[in-house]
Amino acid sequence: MSRTFIKKALMGTSATILLLLVVLGIHIYLVTKPQINEKTVAMARIDIKQDISTTEASSIENWLSAQNGVDHVVYNGQSKMLVFTFYPIKTNASALADNIKTIFHVNAERFMPSAEQMASGCPAMSHTFSGKVYAFVTHIFNQH
Repeated sequence: MSRTFIKKALMGTSATILLLLVVLGIHIYLVTKPQINEKTVAMARIDIKQDISTTEASSIENWLSAQNGVDHVVYNGQSKMLVFTFYPIKTNASALADNIKTIFHVNAERFMPSAEQMASGCPAMSHTFSGKVYAFVTHIFNQH
């Protein structure tokens, strides 16, 4: 075999491998990219910045539970945190927080995690093997 043939074969093989890696990278990016649809459930937190009675807390919980697109609501009186799951395609958590302030006349603020907190991912997943793999793959594709 001639050196020219070997060089062409190696270049062709290298180009094919590179092309396959690019296609695999694009596929992984598209699969890991968050997509919001009717099955997507998100979690939000509203911090109550004042003392409220158990009756007021119950009223807020009941009102929030009755809103379209809200799945589950929990209020922790010690931390003054209202945590709820919702369908983002059906409702907006910031609008719900604003409505709670207006309707119930409470000093409340929707908690929005910092960019650093968002980059670290879900705290419940941070110690699992699959959570670490997911964080690694998302970190690769979220580089600017």
